[in-house]
Amino acid sequence: MKKAKKISLTRSQNMARIKSKNTKPEIYIRKLLYKMGYRYRVNYSQLPGTPDIFILKYNTAIFVNGCFWHRHKNCKIATFPKTHTEYWEKKFRRNVERDIEVREKLFEMDISVITIWECEINKMRQNEEYRGKYLKILRDRIERVFNYEEEDISVQMEVAEKSTPYK
Repeated sequence: MKKAKKISLTRSQNMARIKSKNTKPEIYIRKLLYKMGYRYRVNYSQLPGTPDIFILKYNTAIFVNGCFWHRHKNCKIATFPKTHTEYWEKKFRRNVERDIEVREKLFEMDISVITIWECEINKMRQNEEYRGKYLKILRDRIERVFNYEEEDISVQMEVAEKSTPYK
């Protein structure tokens, strides 16, 4: 019996396999929101940036962002590739600029915007207490008017962590 020859993938082929819709983190958040009683639209293309989740009742767009692709500040997942640095720098810069543009357009339309980061989802999966606190802040954000100057949930969780450490 012959063994199948294993072919190593080029970086391009590897990156092409990365999904942009219905990722595991998105599905995890959608299931949590559904259990919390929220009903939503998925990948709502009628809005700028096609939010991953749009809660029509509360006029809230939720983006589930990968830390690597969207450059989550001070996150260990947001590493930088060592090869083709010029290409990656340009790509990451454009991703961040696009995120800001989309957020501003949505705010102009009076739509609240929430960004949930991949590292936060990983932490929620590992720590039930963290998940409970995070979901409480998320519910508060969804059910009231979002102020543009207000810090994002990740910053609020950092403040909460300093007052109550999770292990």
